[in-house]
Amino acid sequence: MYYKSTRNSEVNVSSAQAIAQGISKDGGLFVPSEIPSVTLDEIVALGDKSYSERAAFVFSKFLTDFSDVEIRYCVDNAYTSKNFDSENITEIAELFSGTFMLELWHGPTCAFKDMALQILPYLLTTSTKKLNSDKKTVILVATSGDTGKAALEGFKDVEGTQIMVFYPNDGVSQMQKRQMTTQEGNNVAVCSIEGNFDDAQNGVKAIFTNPEIAKQLEDNGMQFSSANSINWGRLAPQIIYYVSTYAQLVKQEKIKAGDKINVVVPTGNFGNILAAYYAKLMGVPVNKLICASNQNNVLTDFINTGVYDRNRDFYATISPSMDILISSNLERLLYHLTGENDAQIREWFGNLAQNGRYEVSDDVKAKLEESFIAGCCDDEQTKQTIKKIYDKYGYTCDTHTAVAVKVYLDYKEKTGDTTPTVIASTASPYKFSASVLSALELNTDASDEYELVDELHTASNIPVPQSLAELKGKEVRFNKIIDKSQMKEYVLSTLGI
Repeated sequence: MYYKSTRNSEVNVSSAQAIAQGISKDGGLFVPSEIPSVTLDEIVALGDKSYSERAAFVFSKFLTDFSDVEIRYCVDNAYTSKNFDSENITEIAELFSGTFMLELWHGPTCAFKDMALQILPYLLTTSTKKLNSDKKTVILVATSGDTGKAALEGFKDVEGTQIMVFYPNDGVSQMQKRQMTTQEGNNVAVCSIEGNFDDAQNGVKAIFTNPEIAKQLEDNGMQFSSANSINWGRLAPQIIYYVSTYAQLVKQEKIKAGDKINVVVPTGNFGNILAAYYAKLMGVPVNKLICASNQNNVLTDFINTGVYDRNRDFYATISPSMDILISSNLERLLYHLTGENDAQIREWFGNLAQNGRYEVSDDVKAKLEESFIAGCCDDEQTKQTIKKIYDKYGYTCDTHTAVAVKVYLDYKEKTGDTTPTVIASTASPYKFSASVLSALELNTDASDEYELVDELHTASNIPVPQSLAELKGKEVRFNKIIDKSQMKEYVLSTLGI
């Protein structure tokens, strides 16, 4: 299998090249040349396997230039009890009959990004070795909160790499900020910008695709790569947990083999829900993919109208990891839906860059509506949902997962759809303690974040993740704030170029 660029279908690279490079030189994203298919029997058989074995099975379909030994090396080092507080790696909680919370936050940074970023360093270093590259890999990351810490934790002190993370100074929770600014490691750097996530993401993309900067790195024995979901090595691991969850539900006799499921995902950059779409194309029996947005509802409007328009107010919400107006991975979906029409993708995303807007064809809009449903809610509705779920079911969810629950309940009430449903629970509630406690109408008058954590522990009875508890005494290492226009200079200065 090879990988094409969404903006030039003539590009044809191996998965190792796609992972090592991160983004195509033309600014496009790498996509597989074909979607591999799996049979229902193969999926069901995974129910008797460990998570790492399920991961190896899925990777074998996409990373065909990797040997079985290389794949097993990657999965066996990433998906272990050393890295995750659950032997299952993910956990499934039945909220009520036929509705399941897929807990993706049992990794070291307590967010779903760990599912991919614990394995990406192994995929990346294996890829560079396969390509016989002795260059130092410089990883640039734009984060709305969770990707940054997960990437830092995954890549800290990994030989032959340097990682730099940019985040919006006023656009992450206090716990997310503390996770990043206290990061250990000799090859890490963290910097906040005055602006929002889209500014950080645009800045990183501009640096990636700047030929002059690429030449400077080349001259100094370095090369760029990415840990954002624009990198195929970040997206492919996310497909695994949807395949795994279906197999697990059949194994637990919660559904029968062949039963369709809905998948609900709180969505910002569109990578997590795109992974579910790939799982559907592979053969996982998925009915509807429900895209849940917060008040930054650009994706809701797009799926419902076919018009993508980022020319709107930006809101800093209590679900900050979804505070995004440019959803990068949508480009991959549209490339598939247009029949790999790279010229059309160049036109639409050129319009997005220049005018902040594009409108897809009626044919693409119809294809969108075949698989996707979209909804949104504001902060007040998010808080009401947290309290409702807590009071009714004794389940405490974070502010992002609550958006997904609210949108799903609205969809179910409107349609009467009783299809078994999996809701992606994307973060531990402890990462957003103040907002969750406020939603539960409990005390939020505390002197620091850790008093809030203790208060939430009393209310939820969920064990406090060790990785968060250990942050309390850590020294802040990174407190630099720059303008978004200074990102290039920061990168070169940090690299000593």
